[in-house]
Amino acid sequence: MADQEKESEEKQNPFEELTKQFSDILGKVGANVQIASFPFNERTKKEKETKMPLEEAEDAREALERIHNFNLKPKEIKEYLDRFVISQDEAKKVLSVAICDHYNHIRNIISGKSHKPHEYMKQNVLILGPTGVGKTYLVKTIAKLIGVPFIKADATKFSETGYVGGDVEDLVRNLIKVVNGNVELAQYGIVFIDEIDKITNVGGDAGRDVSGRGVQINLLKLMEETDVSVFSQTDMLNQMRTFMSFGSGKKQQPEKINTKNILFIMSGAFDKLSDIVKKRIGTAKIGFGVLQETVNQDFELLAQAQSEDFIKYGFEPEFIGRLPVRVACKALGENELEKILSSSEGSIIKQYEEDFGGYVIDLKFDPMALTAIAKFAAKEQTGARGLLTVLERIFRDMKFELPSTDIRKITLDVHGVENPQKYLAQLLATNPKQEEDIEGDIERFVKSFEANYNIHLNFTNEAVAEISRIAHEQHHTIVATCNRLFEDFGYGLKLMAKEGEKMAFDIPLQAVQSPDHFLSEKITAYYKNQ
Repeated sequence: MADQEKESEEKQNPFEELTKQFSDILGKVGANVQIASFPFNERTKKEKETKMPLEEAEDAREALERIHNFNLKPKEIKEYLDRFVISQDEAKKVLSVAICDHYNHIRNIISGKSHKPHEYMKQNVLILGPTGVGKTYLVKTIAKLIGVPFIKADATKFSETGYVGGDVEDLVRNLIKVVNGNVELAQYGIVFIDEIDKITNVGGDAGRDVSGRGVQINLLKLMEETDVSVFSQTDMLNQMRTFMSFGSGKKQQPEKINTKNILFIMSGAFDKLSDIVKKRIGTAKIGFGVLQETVNQDFELLAQAQSEDFIKYGFEPEFIGRLPVRVACKALGENELEKILSSSEGSIIKQYEEDFGGYVIDLKFDPMALTAIAKFAAKEQTGARGLLTVLERIFRDMKFELPSTDIRKITLDVHGVENPQKYLAQLLATNPKQEEDIEGDIERFVKSFEANYNIHLNFTNEAVAEISRIAHEQHHTIVATCNRLFEDFGYGLKLMAKEGEKMAFDIPLQAVQSPDHFLSEKITAYYKNQ
């Protein structure tokens, strides 16, 4: 029986020699890859031990189940988006309908209700609008609601590589990576490509960008339907994993993934497109008849953009034809920015409240402060991103100073927004550090000093009070102040310590007021006595 088991084990190990040969080849080309060499039955055991965690497998099954039973209505999706994204009602409606149509179609295909899937025209989406208006956030929030894989990429990354189609195919491979290699789930994901307007020259009359045209052609196949290899030809690690998994008894993942059920959503600012539309519809006038340049005018013009405008902009007709669903987003004004702060569930101020909460500081915002923040953010002209810029400027010094104080609650008002340095100075002046906190910080310094030099320091009450005064005056922590005042005491006092013997030393008020003079006198007196 033992011989039969040994013979069976040997038969189950047909790849050992191939593995050795593959390792030798990698070594010759200088690849720093080590392939474990162990009996096949041990390899199988190790693979079982390192397979996908049960929680991840259950999450994947739940996600597939939600897709198979998709039953959301467009209004339900829009209502969910309203909780997180302020304004952009038209974009929310268009995206909600496109998403419902797409996943209803997938549900019908899976259930067998649709018998002619090749006749369905996929509703890939193009979103136009300036930076910071919520284009990415809209799509990401929808993907989170449905529970489908989602990736975001920047089109400018591909404009540098020209005709190398493998790079755009990595979009699909990245979709597989976010679901830990589950091809079945990845095939129902969403690919979001931003800055799509950057893969062409504005104004096709001047000649199109050859590199951008190549990227457009390569994206055409992905947007419609094509098979993409799960592993890139240059991805040696994944090829090795696939090779080593042969015969292991594990369920093999497909070698290719089809893109017919992957929804592509693209976005861009399209800065000069409004000029092309204006020229086409005849609203460009001269002299006193010129329309006042406003944000709303740009939005209205982008909303009227047609295929011919995009072609003049520099897109290939076939490419823009694969993006039948188009919608424009409005630029955000002061009112919208204030609503983002006060009403959105994804408001950035929650992040700052959590940041200060990490130091046990309760941060609140006065309503008028939110109005002031929105006003400053609107001047940045970067949409919602301007809010982060303004908040970072306001709280930069507060995040540095306040965690080292006893302040446990602050309410930011208009004055704090307009002059954060003065606001911080007032906080520090009216909230000195508590006595018990000072003593705790002194004790921390004493323990650190003793650990480094085997010398215990005893501070008098007068010395502690003076250290507190200096620290408060210079806006430094107690520990940092002690480190600066007594930076030479460790080496100086060791000159007076007996080898191997622990030493205790008193630190009076004079040592704080003039540490160098005090230490010099002590060392001189010690050696005179010796």
